[in-house]
Amino acid sequence: MNLEEYFARTGYKGSLENQDLETLTDIFQHHIRAVPFENLSIHCGEKITLELEHVYNKIVRRKRGGWCMENNQLLGWVLKCLGYDASFLGAYVFNPHENAYANIMTHLLVKVVIDGKAYIVDGGFGVSYQMWQPMELVSGQDQPQAPGVFRFTEKNATWYLEKMRRKQYIPNQNFSNSDLLEKKECRKVYMFSLEPRTVEDFRFQCTYLQTSPDSLFTKKSICTLQTTNGFRALIGWTLTETTYNYKENMDLVEFITLKDEEVEKTLKEKFNITLERKLIPINVKGFYTI
Repeated sequence: MNLEEYFARTGYKGSLENQDLETLTDIFQHHIRAVPFENLSIHCGEKITLELEHVYNKIVRRKRGGWCMENNQLLGWVLKCLGYDASFLGAYVFNPHENAYANIMTHLLVKVVIDGKAYIVDGGFGVSYQMWQPMELVSGQDQPQAPGVFRFTEKNATWYLEKMRRKQYIPNQNFSNSDLLEKKECRKVYMFSLEPRTVEDFRFQCTYLQTSPDSLFTKKSICTLQTTNGFRALIGWTLTETTYNYKENMDLVEFITLKDEEVEKTLKEKFNITLERKLIPINVKGFYTI
């Protein structure tokens, strides 16, 4: 494992001299635009493991993506190698269909401290809830970014992340009531504490999420990648391409339904992913919004 190979994968060619916020943001944005958030291994007969060497090989050498435990673990390793004060936290993801936070800590986050200020660096959430810049860990302050307005709120040592989105323009009206569309303009994302975590704290969750019939990730095949002006996502056979701020306070959301024979080609052309095994797409209705 080496940093040069990782940066070749993400296309980052900037300076590595300073461990500052500007460099962190640039490295982070290259990561989220090159490495998809995806769970395709579950649906093509592969096992997801948390060993760093396996994660590195999958993302850097096989040019795949991963979920939070893979993306953020790799990102955390890179930042530590560069000399950043980086550590892991654990979050409980909000389920909009149950209107409640999960009771299992399933989301791995990176916390980075620069000049005494703490930032959350999360490269493993995907779709419209994917932050584009590290977020300063302050309570009650709007932090506008290209995807929308993010905000942390702290109550009794628990931190909550929420996001306010723009209005949406959907040209294909057949999808105007799609269960993939988030109906609320303000959406809770996850909650977390500042208790330091290790990858070991996620062993059970890693197995559970890829095997349990109750897991979102066994119900849907997901691949999503941030672009320079939005993001694209393939959920089952449904390809969406979102352009942020297409018009004033309006995001453009385009939907296409793919045929079976188009899925593999789309993964290659839109996400730069070539699978070694055959994918079996799945999209059980509900459970997930973009």
